Amino acid sequence: MSEEILKALMQLFALIAKQDEGAQSNERNFVLTFLTKQLNEEKVQEYIALFDKQSGVEEEDGGEKKEIKLTSVKDSVKILGICKKINKTLTQEQKVVVLVRLFEMVAADRKFSDQRIAIINIVAEVFKFTKEEYNSIRDFVVETEPLKVEDHSDMLIIDDNQQKYASAKQIHTEKLDGALFVLHVNSVNLYFLKYTGGEDLYLNGLGINNRSIYLLASGSTVKMPKGRPIYYSDVVSHFLADTSANKLSYEAENLIYKFPTGTLGVNNVSFSEEHGKLIGIMGVSGAGKTTLLNVLSGVTSPNEGAVLINGYSLHKEKDKVEGVIGLIPQDDLLIEELTVFQNLYYNAKLCFKDKTEEELNGMVEKTLVSLGLFDYKHLKVGSPMNKTISGGQRKRLNIALELIREPSILFVDEPTSGLSSRDSENVMDLLRELSLKGKLIFVVIHQPSSEIYKMFDKMMILDVGGLMIYYGNPIEAIMYFKRMDAQINSEVGECQTCGTVNPELIFNIIEAKVVDEFGNYTNTRKVSAKRWEENFLKHVKMDKVEKIKEKPPKSLNIPNWIKQVAIYTVRDFLSKVSNKQYIILNLTEAPLLGFILAYIIRYIADPNSNTYIYRENENIPIYVFMALIVALFLGLTVSAEEIFRDKKILKRESFLNLSKSSYLVSKIVILFSLSAIQALFFVLIANTILDIRGMNLYYWFALFTTACFANMMGLNISATFNSVVTIYIIIPLVMIPMMVLSGAMFEFDKLNRTISSVSKVPLIAELMPTKWSYEAIMVKQFKDNKYESYFYEYERDISIADFKQVYCIPETQKRLDDCIRELKKENKIVNTGDALKLVQYEVSRESENNKLHKFSFLSKLNVDSFNIDVAYEVRDYLDNVSLYYSTLFEEATAKKEKVLSHMLTKDEKLYTEIYDAYYNESVSDLVKKVFEKKKIIENNFELVQQTDPVFQYPVVRGYFDLRAHFYAPVKHFMGNYYDTFWFNMIVIWLFTVFFYFSLYYELLKRLMGVFEKKSIV
Repeated sequence: MSEEILKALMQLFALIAKQDEGAQSNERNFVLTFLTKQLNEEKVQEYIALFDKQSGVEEEDGGEKKEIKLTSVKDSVKILGICKKINKTLTQEQKVVVLVRLFEMVAADRKFSDQRIAIINIVAEVFKFTKEEYNSIRDFVVETEPLKVEDHSDMLIIDDNQQKYASAKQIHTEKLDGALFVLHVNSVNLYFLKYTGGEDLYLNGLGINNRSIYLLASGSTVKMPKGRPIYYSDVVSHFLADTSANKLSYEAENLIYKFPTGTLGVNNVSFSEEHGKLIGIMGVSGAGKTTLLNVLSGVTSPNEGAVLINGYSLHKEKDKVEGVIGLIPQDDLLIEELTVFQNLYYNAKLCFKDKTEEELNGMVEKTLVSLGLFDYKHLKVGSPMNKTISGGQRKRLNIALELIREPSILFVDEPTSGLSSRDSENVMDLLRELSLKGKLIFVVIHQPSSEIYKMFDKMMILDVGGLMIYYGNPIEAIMYFKRMDAQINSEVGECQTCGTVNPELIFNIIEAKVVDEFGNYTNTRKVSAKRWEENFLKHVKMDKVEKIKEKPPKSLNIPNWIKQVAIYTVRDFLSKVSNKQYIILNLTEAPLLGFILAYIIRYIADPNSNTYIYRENENIPIYVFMALIVALFLGLTVSAEEIFRDKKILKRESFLNLSKSSYLVSKIVILFSLSAIQALFFVLIANTILDIRGMNLYYWFALFTTACFANMMGLNISATFNSVVTIYIIIPLVMIPMMVLSGAMFEFDKLNRTISSVSKVPLIAELMPTKWSYEAIMVKQFKDNKYESYFYEYERDISIADFKQVYCIPETQKRLDDCIRELKKENKIVNTGDALKLVQYEVSRESENNKLHKFSFLSKLNVDSFNIDVAYEVRDYLDNVSLYYSTLFEEATAKKEKVLSHMLTKDEKLYTEIYDAYYNESVSDLVKKVFEKKKIIENNFELVQQTDPVFQYPVVRGYFDLRAHFYAPVKHFMGNYYDTFWFNMIVIWLFTVFFYFSLYYELLKRLMGVFEKKSIV
């Protein structure tokens, strides 16, 4: 309460107290008690002094008190002023509390004069209370006899009276001195409690004063001198009139579930239940409590048996029971980086598409208020190891995620695990309240306290092997097991003095061990699990519920696919942005790595110069390779935990029947955006330091494309494996092959023969995105830089003509001469069939590509038709081809020299600057393979050029053939040639799309599942 409100309240108390005979000791004591509950000792003295002064009693110098003339009640200006002053600052709930306290002060000495009541009336009018609520509050505070308030329907009386009251609600308890009154103020949903007797009662562990009025908060417990405690949920249930609740019947029929190893997890469990029940599931260690919960909730399908909801199969007719089930696992389902409000708000948005923002905010705030979380709504949830809100608050928020959409059936796994006894009772009281509203709730509970145990309507007890050995009333469960154990007090379920029960006694009986001849306990149980099941089936009769045939109520109205994507994206974005460490690291990591890499390899060739020249930097090819590895690494690391971290949340949201693709697309949007920013920062920093000009867009797009592929691969890994350690073990296993087979570290024709290829990139390397991106950048960097773009076409013609003249045609002629020699020996080229095949292939290739003319004797280039005349025709043809290439060489050389001469003549300095700034010798040497020793080799009866791959068009072997040699300037597909850079980028994007479908259909997870099953077998 603020200082301003307290001062105003003291003035109101004083104005009431000074009426008639003035302030009395009872009234002053009431104010003193009220202040003591609100403030520390120092502040209490300050405000009680203010009350003394305002109430008409002052101390003179001599210490004697003098009476002050009483203020006329007609003079209400001051009262109106006070009320109007605080009216706008008080919430409606606070106004109710103020009115209750004013009546309480008047009731302190039972002086209900017209003047005092008139002042309270003025307050009520300014606060705009309805007549009904005003009368209820007045009678609740003033009256002490039940019969005087029995006409109020918003009143609850707790006493031992056997007769029912006219309108007031009643809870009957064992013999009690006086009565407990509870008032429900419906407009603000507040509950007040007072006691009129003289026995020792305790509200939340604190003694109840029969002269005080208490606010009955959510989760409160009133301990009675005899009989069971009165829970907040018991009180609420009498005021809840949920007549529109849909009826439910829930049936489990002979459920059997086996683990992949063949072990039984659930064994022949059958029961039926109806709405409005709180069912507990208890069991010995390893009895399969959580396994049963998963089967009952539809998470796991049973091997045998069925679960029916209003006659519809939960596992086979999921569309008929959509939105009926809610699940709260034992683990947190919270997004740690979001606030309490945001967690609940975005969950609500995914459940209700037609709600306005105002309605959604209202729903969320109402839910937070009902769970006692409203004051913490702006706090970040935090992790269990780095808490911002308490464990009990986390549990209540987890429940709120399901509560806000109001599923008809709720499954809760260990809601009290790790909580204090007080928090445990609050959480269970909330679940009890939900069941009272008509929900059917199943709760797996471990070692409950007496109070929690008695909250359940029924208790299911499991034994080893998933056997159900009891189902029924919790208190009767204790008596049943005591009877089975032949204990003498088997008809007593709870302490007759204090009303407590001992649930642990049940398991002491179930797991009792055989004693040997020395009095020591053995490992053998007295009664086996199967025997306990037989006893249960024989001695306990299970009730059958009415089978409901109507369709189960649907509480969902999920948004369309696009809205789901938007909601998921915003939620994920906010969770990442709120994690400052995550954002700072991810936004600084790429530029920092770019700076470190570029700074280290900024090489100056001349040891006597400080001038950096890009052309002379021998590290550029390594830089390209490392840049791609950085993109690959960053793409994998930012995505490798994304789905794994959300697995628990996804498990719960699966009950909402949301689109899986909308979730995945939202992840992809966020990750791709982050990768785009990281690639941009890296390129801007590193390329600037290394002075790589005119290529930033291409470098960025290649790194971004590689990172996006890595994102998709990381998401696949994240969705497949079940531990963070495994995920980060997999990353090197994925990255190293991509590094080795990228073409940057090892030449493809110098790998192991089982995977290497002479004329094309090995097939296994074609599956590596780094090969495609590295080749794309290197070819683009060489072929399309500002300098080489002037000369590339001429140099290509020069390279082709030179190779043909110097290597290919002379080698072909040599093989032709071998064939001619064999013919002259009349050997019919028996010994030179391979040579003839090579000649045939090379001549046919030239005939197809040569611009002069076709060779007309191709059909005779075989062992049967080849003769001396054909041989000479081939020789003449090769001479003409050689002449053609000689002419091509001269023409191309002349054109290049002409362009070069023009550039030097026009501005030699500018030419040198362009040459130094855009052309890199190491890149040129690499894509030309200038250090290759073998310029030409024979492979499968064809001559393969080993140099200048960047000038060679790929050899086409089919309409759809897209494979080529490494560093090919263009790629072929479907009869056309495409620029290598863009073609390679498209290939990587196709890989990325494939991994999206792999992620959507969980192909990697299924593949791992097959391996796991085989390993088990």
